[in-house]
Amino acid sequence: MTLQHTIESVFAELEEAIDRMTDQEYVTKSSHLFGATIGQHVRHIIELFQCLVEGYDTGVVNYDKRKRDYTIETDRRVAICFLHEIPLSIGIENRRILLQSSFGSDTESLDVESNFLRELVYNLEHTIHHMALIRVGIAELTKITVSEKFGVAPSTIQFRKTCVQ
Repeated sequence: MTLQHTIESVFAELEEAIDRMTDQEYVTKSSHLFGATIGQHVRHIIELFQCLVEGYDTGVVNYDKRKRDYTIETDRRVAICFLHEIPLSIGIENRRILLQSSFGSDTESLDVESNFLRELVYNLEHTIHHMALIRVGIAELTKITVSEKFGVAPSTIQFRKTCVQ
């Protein structure tokens, strides 16, 4: 399975969960997530991918400067549209990327050489991590169930399979 197909598959799983919850559940603050909403976690996932795709042409990506589009975290349909769009925009040639990031309170950014595929892998792993948090929110705020692999890294799934044998 290609990286693009893996991302599509993970997004489909996330979309299914979003589609099955109510609008109110999507925007309700979770005490287990320190007041964050499921929608805020979904927005964060989407915006990092958008930031990477938008930085492709310039060769510079700075996740700290993402848009923070409030409609993604408040409207499930908008989020689902982006979950469909992103996989269509990532099947492009690998290229060098300069990753800029600020750490701490100073405004100076750190520049790190990376590449598009490496950043896609990072975003995929980041998505799975946030899906684990979303799963906590789902358990607290909804009555829906998600698959046992929702928010679990593929390496963890493989490890668990070997432990069962």
